[in-house]
Parts: sequence; C-alpha cells; structure tokens
Amino acid sequence: MSDRPVEHYVAPVDPADAIEVDKIKLGDRRSNLWLDAWRDLRRRPLFYVAVTIVLIVSTAALFPSLFTDVDPARADLSFSNDGPIDGHPLGFTRQGYDVYARIVYGASTSLSVGLFVVLITAVIGIPMGALAAFYGGWIDSLLSRVGDIFFAIPYFLAAIVVMSVLSAHRNVFVIALAIGGFAWASLARILRAEVLQVKNLEYVMASEAVGRSKFSTLLRHVLPNSLTPVIVYLTIALGAAITAEATLSFLG
Repeated sequence: MSDRPVEHYVAPVDPADAIEVDKIKLGDRRSNLWLDAWRDLRRRPLFYVAVTIVLIVSTAALFPSLFTDVDPARADLSFSNDGPIDGHPLGFTRQGYDVYARIVYGASTSLSVGLFVVLITAVIGIPMGALAAFYGGWIDSLLSRVGDIFFAIPYFLAAIVVMSVLSAHRNVFVIALAIGGFAWASLARILRAEVLQVKNLEYVMASEAVGRSKFSTLLRHVLPNSLTPVIVYLTIALGAAITAEATLSFLG
C-alpha cells in the first residue's frame, strides 16, 4: 500500500451562489417567524376581539354614512337633553345635536389626528434616537440635550399654547403637529437605549469589519433590529394622541 497522502479535490464555490443560498435561508427564517406569530395570534380570543373593534372603528371613520343617516351638524333645541329615542340611540346634547351621529362622524377626525401624531413622532424621534446612540460623542450630547429640552416641556400644555396661537388655522394637521411636535422625546429615548445595546452585537461589528459605512450599517442592521420597542410605543401613542385630541376639543 502506498504511503502517499490522498489528495482531495474541492470544487470552487461561486460567491454569488453562496449569497443566494443565504438569502433563501434568511427568507425561510423570516417567513417562519411571521407564520409562527400568526399561529400564536390565532389561538388568542382577544386577538379577534381587538381586530373586530379596529375594523368597526376604521369602517365608521371611512364610511360614516353606513352607520347613520343623521346630519351631525343639525341641531334642534326641541330635543335638548332628550334621552334615546327611535333613530337616535344615544339621545341628544344640550344644543340638540344627535350624540350618536357626532360620535360616528367624529371618528374620522380622531383617527386622522392619531395617525398624523404617530407619523410626526416617528419621523422626528427615530432619527434623533438612532443617530445619537449609534454615533455617540458630541452628536449624542447635542441630540440628547435637545431631546431633554422637549422632554421637560409637558406636551399637552405645549399643545394648548400652540393651538391658542394658531387658533385661526385649526385643522387636523395643525392639531397633530401641536401634539406630536412635543411628544417625540420619549420615543427618542427608548430607541437610543435599544440602539446602544444592538450596536455592540457581533453582526454589527462584522458589518463594519467588511468595509460597510457606519450609516449603511445603521440602516441595514442596527435600526431594523431596534424597532420592536418603537412599534410597541407607537401603538400606545396612537391611543394617547386620540385621548389628547379629545381633551383639547373638550377644552375648546
């Protein structure tokens, strides 16, 4: 028997093929994660209750005429403070407005304000928190101090002041800007804390080691893996914004 070592031939692997395989595996993993989440939600009765409520409110906001044919702007003092009657299930206000009709038609305004507030909060808060945490140094100090200034101002009190100044230009966007323009600091703090943890993980350092720029690493790897608390916060902020809008409306 010969003592000559056996030579093994390994076929070269095309890097493009390896990347495609990684993409397929990653895609399967992502799809499995979404599928697992959907399976878990389907087992929860409260999920169906929540979806039903959201669909009803959204439909009422988009198509209020499907829920009532009463004009919400029509007032009849002869029905002042009357209770529920046929066609008016919630009765009337002191001025004679139909309560149910005003609730249905008001859903559109409330939902619009809530969505705009969430959008404004995200547009300002996400870049502020992400840039401050990822770059650090003087950028972190500057953006954090700006956030502290807005965080120290009660956003509801600031919204009242803004609405008083812009009383001649009141609309959905102005109301949303008055609320969201001072409510983003909390989101920036939450995202900053999350990015500080994620940016020290191995895959982030590996991305920088292969020559990817810091900003590209932030967008492709750090930010997508830091959005979980952001999504949770924004869902809560939607309800808080609608409550704030209703309070501002009550205060006039």
